Amino acid sequence: MPSVTAVRTSVLPPYAAHLRVYEPLAAYPEPERARWQAWAAAHGPDAAGPHRPVAAAALAEQRAALAELAARTPRPLPEHEDGRAYVRLVDGVTYICPWTTRLRSWQALEELAGALPVALLDTVLPPAVRAAAVADRERWRLAHPDARPWILTSRWEVPLRWFPLFGEEDRRYVPAVPDRGARGPAEPAALFYLTSMVQARRRVARGYRALRLRTPSGEGRTRGLVKGVEQVGRWLEEFHPRSLVELDYGGLVHLLGPGWLAEERSVGVVEAGLGALGAGDAAAAVQAYESVTARWRQVLALRQTS
Repeated sequence: MPSVTAVRTSVLPPYAAHLRVYEPLAAYPEPERARWQAWAAAHGPDAAGPHRPVAAAALAEQRAALAELAARTPRPLPEHEDGRAYVRLVDGVTYICPWTTRLRSWQALEELAGALPVALLDTVLPPAVRAAAVADRERWRLAHPDARPWILTSRWEVPLRWFPLFGEEDRRYVPAVPDRGARGPAEPAALFYLTSMVQARRRVARGYRALRLRTPSGEGRTRGLVKGVEQVGRWLEEFHPRSLVELDYGGLVHLLGPGWLAEERSVGVVEAGLGALGAGDAAAAVQAYESVTARWRQVLALRQTS
């Protein structure tokens, strides 16, 4: 693994990757459509064209979150949805990816509860605070039964189940643009994959079929991967068929450095592995799987040294 470089600036996004869905503006019902249209007109696109990242907007989102924490007593989740979104402009079509910060905060709270020991969790978030957040979410769910996040987040890694949605041709790597007059870059680096919803659904269905038919059903890691790919496929079905799907390495680019990013081809390796699996070449599929998992184990190991 190439040397890992942590870029140091005043504010950096967390070491997290994101899977986003951008729905066309026309997919939103009124009055939501008018609200997002006004937002896009007032703020402009965060990325104009399929080869531009939303890295600067993502950094702005993180800065806003930190400002809220510094301005008031920290709470486990925002009191209201923020009403903000990422905007992409591709071939003259405006695509919207709402932040849904409150909904994602609920999900992060659930993940935190499952990841921390009870004693530590009670110190970070007392039981009464967690109980109030859960009750608040249940009330909100009754009023919003069809709500779902447009953004999935994973810290310290890109989950294996996200890779089958994309092909190597979807890859975009944008190196940082240096700012000679300041400490940090004028434009942050970005590594992302962008594809159509049609392609993403087709690929995930093909990958899921190969995994179900060609891998041992009793093996633990196989069951987890099959279930994960199925869950991602079901999530994609919630959105408009003309949407865009993006895998953004997000804050991981600041952890891993340009050398690692230039060589990062996990999507292509997984794509080749699933193709080999579908063709009955189990040895090649296993080799691809082990190559990708070994690479990301090295990244996860950095969490223990942070």
